[in-house]
Amino acid sequence: MRVLLDECVPRKLGRLLIGHTTRTVPQQGWSGKKNGELIALMAGAGFDVLLTVDQSIPHQQNLQSAGVAVVIMVATGNQLVDLLPLVPGVLATLATAQPGDVVEVRT
Repeated sequence: MRVLLDECVPRKLGRLLIGHTTRTVPQQGWSGKKNGELIALMAGAGFDVLLTVDQSIPHQQNLQSAGVAVVIMVATGNQLVDLLPLVPGVLATLATAQPGDVVEVRT
């Protein structure tokens, strides 16, 4: 899977997603883009999944027609130490994610 890490996700988390190609929003030059535009850009660039901690995305966007999956990590914070316990669940979710899926991964 090609995974885009949202701006709110620590870049170092991408190294833990073994077997997946990861890029960050800043690496793509998309910093500051609104969610709708970001999802359109990532779909056009061939990304499969947006990995984020932004729990409001499903309420703002029509993700069923976006052509990408969104994985939302729900933790006490967005620091790497807060998100590490979610990595096994994220990896399991990435293994089965389909376009239009919105999945929350919790501890």
